[in-house]
Amino acid sequence: MASLWNPPVASFSPIRPTLNPSKMASNFNHTLLRRGNDTGIGDGKGVSSSLSMATGWSSDGGDKSTRKLPVLLFDIMGTIVRDPFYEDVPAFFRMPMEELLELKHPTVWLEFEKGLIDEAELEKKFFKDGRAVDFEGLKNCMIRGYSYLEGIEELLNALKEKNYEMHAFTNYPIWYEMIEEKLKISRYLSWTFCSCKNGKRKPDPDFYLEALRHLEVEPASCIFIDDRKKNVEAAKEVGIVGLHFRSADLLLQDLCRLGLDISPDIHRLNSAAST
Repeated sequence: MASLWNPPVASFSPIRPTLNPSKMASNFNHTLLRRGNDTGIGDGKGVSSSLSMATGWSSDGGDKSTRKLPVLLFDIMGTIVRDPFYEDVPAFFRMPMEELLELKHPTVWLEFEKGLIDEAELEKKFFKDGRAVDFEGLKNCMIRGYSYLEGIEELLNALKEKNYEMHAFTNYPIWYEMIEEKLKISRYLSWTFCSCKNGKRKPDPDFYLEALRHLEVEPASCIFIDDRKKNVEAAKEVGIVGLHFRSADLLLQDLCRLGLDISPDIHRLNSAAST
């Protein structure tokens, strides 16, 4: 999620040609997918064949004769994890959100998110007027607020059990390590694409292209999930299948419509989400 804490620059290495024998089928099926609504999907017909087992290449260049496609790229904040900024942080500072947005430095969080500054600089510049910040208190507030969104952990586990390759694709600073320490998200996906490590932010097209280059997959063999529509639209612009996240249940339905092999888990997921 591109949080209100706050937009993009970049440089990029050209994409190497991918050695994917299902390229033509993938591109054809992607055309079908993009005829759908804002989730990026149509009726799902003719899709599951390309979004299944296919020959591919691992990100380190090694051959993987049974790489399971598609690769899934997940936004984190607002898609997998509750974002404490919207409720907990204004309460921590004892001010309404409008006042917090007015007083905070306009670019310092963006700089921190892209790894351009460290925590010490964030603390020093957090407020425009230079007022002191209980920085450890702020971090603890954030940690307390991190939690899985309803039903999402069950869905991630269902995808993991079906051996889908999953990666974080997130605008977030080094504090992603605090999320990992609390929620152990790496049980389900790799923290591969974080703005603080890559120096790029969504919806910068180069961030998406860099992910494709690193993964060595065709755009149509990737599904990107985000709660921000502008980030989903940016993914579609480079050919990635984009899904707008609204809830775990609706995401499950979207993924099944795309032909992903998780339908046997629907009842178990829905039951877990309702308890």
